[in-house]
Amino acid sequence: MSNSHVQAPRESGLERALSNRHIQLIAIGGAIGTGLFMGSGKTISVAGPSVVLVYMIIGFMLYFVMRAIGELLLSRTHYRNFADFAGDILGPGAAFFLGWTYWFCWVVTGVADVIVISSVYVTYWLPVLPTWIPAVAVIVLLMLLNLPSVRGFGETEFWFAMVKIVAIVALIVAGIVLIATGFTNEYTDTRTGETIVGTASLMNLFTVGGGFFGGGFMGFVMGFQIAVFAFVGVELVGTTAAETRDPERNLPRAVRAIPIRILLFYVGSLVVLISVVPWVAFSKDESPFVMLFSLAGIGAAAHLVNLVVLTSAASSANSGIYSTSRMVYTLATSGDAPRVFSKLTRSRVPRNALFLTGVLLLSSLVLLLTGLDKSAGFSIVTTISSLCFMFVWTMILISYLVYRRRRPQDHAGSAFKMPLGTTMPYIVMAFFLFLLWAFTQDPETRAGLIATPVWFAVVGIGYLVLRRNPAHVQLRADHVTQVAEERAAASAWRTHRA
Repeated sequence: MSNSHVQAPRESGLERALSNRHIQLIAIGGAIGTGLFMGSGKTISVAGPSVVLVYMIIGFMLYFVMRAIGELLLSRTHYRNFADFAGDILGPGAAFFLGWTYWFCWVVTGVADVIVISSVYVTYWLPVLPTWIPAVAVIVLLMLLNLPSVRGFGETEFWFAMVKIVAIVALIVAGIVLIATGFTNEYTDTRTGETIVGTASLMNLFTVGGGFFGGGFMGFVMGFQIAVFAFVGVELVGTTAAETRDPERNLPRAVRAIPIRILLFYVGSLVVLISVVPWVAFSKDESPFVMLFSLAGIGAAAHLVNLVVLTSAASSANSGIYSTSRMVYTLATSGDAPRVFSKLTRSRVPRNALFLTGVLLLSSLVLLLTGLDKSAGFSIVTTISSLCFMFVWTMILISYLVYRRRRPQDHAGSAFKMPLGTTMPYIVMAFFLFLLWAFTQDPETRAGLIATPVWFAVVGIGYLVLRRNPAHVQLRADHVTQVAEERAAASAWRTHRA
């Protein structure tokens, strides 16, 4: 075949600068949240040893969300993230709702991360420092790391994730040593206030405080409510498709490794924690990592764990800056956001979209200066964020189901098929309904559940107004034409190479 008139398809405006090691660690960082280091104490105290099962079930369900993302992103070369395939498969309204909701999720999460960094972790070391100073410093630092190129985000997230991995591996090793030596210590039962003697053993999962389900059925249910937020960000690798080198090889490798990471980092660390310390001795107000490192004789345990959780929160904020900027860029190029946010720098970074996120993160200063960061309302807002992430995951699954029905030939030719694709999407969405019910069992999360529809009403009104704008209609038409041209060029290039 002659190749004189066949050219390689034009790449997306973004730069494919994220290597395999970046993608692997971004996937790990997304799967390991701050909730594991700080929130797992509360989860254990509520659910008991059954918290291990809670994390396994959530991880199992979200693995299939990730497999759906993987197959869909690789089914079309022009897809940059899940807003693209939702719009292509379900229509422009779906792209608008999913894109802006995902943006909202990460903005809220990023604000929460900045507040926690400045008012808790930095204050731990520098209690006299005004909280707004570290907040501004963190925002400026992360913006400077993201502005030069996408590699800045990749490298930052790589090392943030490495800190998390080292901390968890160190905890598991320390715990195994304590179990092997039969470590014995006195603890306070947080339920009764009595002093108990505990010996490190795997049997502690089944013999202490009522056994594996010692927290009772409702404790088990409440464990899901608390633990699900720890998995927020697991889909982050799905926003990197347009900036990943060789996505056909690197994205599947990152997604396939998720079950192993969940078993090692979540299940492994929780099993070790509950084996060393009786679950009835865990407090919702203390990091179990600090407790175990202290028992292992590490005098600076509290300082080390504070550094780890500070890094984890900074990693989450960094992910928020990256993902929101890319999502707004995607929305802008398809006519669903102001065109100014589609502008790229010479290094192909959406600078204006980054600045938008940075400005919104500065709203954390208002919460810090007014003291609202310590209010119940703050918990409600983070609950809303968690619920919106569940909406995004559900839209991904719906996109997958429609894709299988409308494009059976694409599914048949996929090199990365979702396993059990005809049944698992329905099972996972039923699980999400269970989570919604779990959120009704606590006053603060119930209030967040009631408030969440307000966001969707705002997005709905925004879409109805926008679709009547002639400029939006024209930009959307231009985008559809461009996508069709890119698709045809990619098809011709694959045929030529074959």
